[in-house]
Amino acid sequence: MAERESMEYDVVVVGAGPAGLSAAIRLKQLANDKGQDINVCVLEKASEVGAHILSGAVMDPKALTELIPDWKEKGAPLNTEVKEDKFLFLTQKGARATPNWLLPECFQNHGNYVVRLGEVTQWLGEQAEALGVEIFPGFSAAEVLYDENGAVKGVATGDMGVARDGSETPNYQPGMELHARYTIFAEGSRGQLGRQLIERFKLDQGKDPQSYAIGIKEMWEVDPSQSKPGLVVHTAGWPLDADTYGGSFLYHLDNNLVVVGLVVGLDYANPWLSPYEEFQRYKTHPAIRSTFEGGKRIAYGARSLTAGGLLSLPKLCFPGGVLVGCEAGTLNASRIKGSHAAIKTGALAAEAAFDALAAERSRDELTTYPQAFEKSWLYEELNKSRNFKQWFKKGRTVATIMTGVEQWLLKGKMPWTIHRTKPDHACLQPAAECARIDYPKPDGKLTFDKLSSVFLSNTNHEENQPIHLTLKDASVPVAVNLAKYGGPEARYCPAGVYEFVKTENGEDQLQINAQNCVHCKTCDIKDPTQNIVWVTPQGGEGPVYNGM
Repeated sequence: MAERESMEYDVVVVGAGPAGLSAAIRLKQLANDKGQDINVCVLEKASEVGAHILSGAVMDPKALTELIPDWKEKGAPLNTEVKEDKFLFLTQKGARATPNWLLPECFQNHGNYVVRLGEVTQWLGEQAEALGVEIFPGFSAAEVLYDENGAVKGVATGDMGVARDGSETPNYQPGMELHARYTIFAEGSRGQLGRQLIERFKLDQGKDPQSYAIGIKEMWEVDPSQSKPGLVVHTAGWPLDADTYGGSFLYHLDNNLVVVGLVVGLDYANPWLSPYEEFQRYKTHPAIRSTFEGGKRIAYGARSLTAGGLLSLPKLCFPGGVLVGCEAGTLNASRIKGSHAAIKTGALAAEAAFDALAAERSRDELTTYPQAFEKSWLYEELNKSRNFKQWFKKGRTVATIMTGVEQWLLKGKMPWTIHRTKPDHACLQPAAECARIDYPKPDGKLTFDKLSSVFLSNTNHEENQPIHLTLKDASVPVAVNLAKYGGPEARYCPAGVYEFVKTENGEDQLQINAQNCVHCKTCDIKDPTQNIVWVTPQGGEGPVYNGM
């Protein structure tokens, strides 16, 4: 192994999403205001800033306005203000609209914007670079580095040019160490390094188990007669059963673009369920399909959401570093919004880091960050919806009623707290005890197969490299997952990565098509034996989303 070179920074940020970039921007703003020189770098595993970003997205501009008050003048791509909200309860053939006066505040989007979050992220990257932030796209942070006292001292990027068998190819380049006085982790939902940090420092001790969902999304260019810029539609009900958490979104942008998606909680019980196929089925509903008939699907993607809320939020700081945004889990599931929370936590973490740097501190705990969070409007917002996900464990009917009581009647000031005790991966039931689900074949016009969808995500991985979807025990997929759960990885993956195939001897074998991986992290979360561990591939690989 070649010796790794190192670079020194005041602050290293892992992840160029809204949280990481906002932290970098705020650090430079404060440094410039005080006439101080703080060097900040941001690592991004995607080939370019925004390429791995995927979200609905309806964006609350509150945090952005605090961070960059003149964002409109600076050309932030928030162009489509929400004009109308609709909420539908679907049965297989029918749809019932909720009167707008009955919609809880969490489903009201007046003053918000329908955005392409990848484009917003690219714009944030431009603002960061204009302030002097160094951004390195195409470099994956693969390892956390610790000093002699056990504090985080930075990260190392992954080696490049390693062959499938672990040998060095002629293109081999060792990773680079980036050392920092403080490191901000902003990898997004189920971050590889964040997962390790939570375990090492026991950051989730005393918290509810984290809860996740998978969001699957398409972008369509629709017939101009179907385009209604600013229309926001959410649905609950069909195609999911009453015991499965989830719902859909359908957002109208300008230029005849409509984004549509389905969110499915990864605490579902039936191993025969396929979130991808449920999404394809959803588009065939009579109340939905007319929007897309005559249109053209132009983009596809999938990503996990950290949806446990305040009760599952880990401790945000540890010696030498902090967690921000979806790395920590600050998404507000009741509002179906996380970008404003990511921007806010990034800014709060930056303010704590700046004060520590100004005081000549290094690699201690930035305790003023969680303290400031607990005094912020974001904490108040998340506290109002703290029971949202928990109620859904009691079924959709109870959840709908209690969400209405808590959010509409009590305005989020409920005197009770509901807790969860079971992690998502422990919720699957044995396949023999569950009803099989037969999904219709795709028609190629409204519904599509996984491989044609992955093609639209522009996903690419060098095939001759170590598989980044690792197994702790190679025997488990067949001996346990297939035997007991019917091989659920072949269904919960939205990209066709996992297939059970027969060997020449007629034995079952798990085939991992790692080149298809869209980095959604669902396998890392939902695998019932927690045998699959997602690690970062070579830098710059994965999907290239076009402003998703």
